[in-house]
Amino acid sequence: MASARYGSLLCRASNCVNNCLLKENVSISRVLVNHQPARGRKRTSVPPAWFVQVEPRQRSRDLTRENRDFLQELAVDVFKTSRSPLRDEPWEREEYTKRTFRTGVLALKIGVVPQWTTDGQKIFTTMLQVLDNHVIRYTPPEKYQVSAGWKPWRKNKYGVVVVGALSCDPSEFSKDYNNLFAEAGVPPKRRLTRFLVTENAKVQPGTPLSVMHFRVGDYVDCQAKTVDHGFQGVVKRWGFKGQSQTHGVTKSHRRMGSIGGGGDKGGIWKGKKMPGHMGNDWKDLKGLRIWRINTKYNILYVQSSCIPGENHTFVRVMDTVLPLRQPSQDAPPPMPTWFPEDSDQPISEEYFHDNLFNFKSPSIQYEPEEEVVKKR
Repeated sequence: MASARYGSLLCRASNCVNNCLLKENVSISRVLVNHQPARGRKRTSVPPAWFVQVEPRQRSRDLTRENRDFLQELAVDVFKTSRSPLRDEPWEREEYTKRTFRTGVLALKIGVVPQWTTDGQKIFTTMLQVLDNHVIRYTPPEKYQVSAGWKPWRKNKYGVVVVGALSCDPSEFSKDYNNLFAEAGVPPKRRLTRFLVTENAKVQPGTPLSVMHFRVGDYVDCQAKTVDHGFQGVVKRWGFKGQSQTHGVTKSHRRMGSIGGGGDKGGIWKGKKMPGHMGNDWKDLKGLRIWRINTKYNILYVQSSCIPGENHTFVRVMDTVLPLRQPSQDAPPPMPTWFPEDSDQPISEEYFHDNLFNFKSPSIQYEPEEEVVKKR
């Protein structure tokens, strides 16, 4: 790591205009660049250096119940009187195009429930609850290009919208973390994430996001971390059969066997399936249809039974990137998100797809039989 720092330092110093470092001793500029590969772990729980510390360094555990109630009331009064950006003039709303990237939402995975179509076909859907989502910050493309996390292939086409979910007590977080929400005028959130958006889909900080951000029949992409299984062998991690249970096998029943062959291609090839850490990886599922929307509890019914993660974990839900399943310009989605003034009619508690059966509606109807009067 020391050589990597020194190599990076020399490389930056060689790009200076008035720099004379090693000018007389080095005649090849390539020497100033460090090409030594650095080994790193695939999974790490250490946040980047530019992350703000979330937990406070000191906790007040000796407070009485009256003091805690007073602090909570004070926090509520502070956020009620805070300067919200929504009180200013709203941002101009633009139209949806083929190249538009809207923001997504943070949803909580509840579980899998079956649904039935009108022709009797059974499908499995996952309930995703959008809990208390707000836009925390918007970074325009020119500022995002010089910030951490920018990739060269993104060029200057996308901005970033930071979305937070599940408001919490400010006393649970550090002062620096609470200051992140001062721009939006909302309480601190339990979970934060960011979405790439085009400039015509920018959202003003403080704007709430709900399930009405999507429509019934739309296709979305879901992204979350898979279940963490820890260190596992090849039988559980890759589904290996294992070796024979009898006939001379000693303490090798669940081992993988030979890993390096001889000859010209000897050694272990890159990508060889071996024991290691299983799970806790980001997984994407693309092109999932929304069959049902519950506006009372903010629940999306997405067609899938294998959305990554355990129950009660957060899932990133966004518009799909599949070209054949994106909304058309004739029926565009709400831009940049849904607002209450967009609907002329009152909001229904639930919205169903046309091909999805609603159990509140009658399934079989009988026509009344005509009474036959017998003549005597």
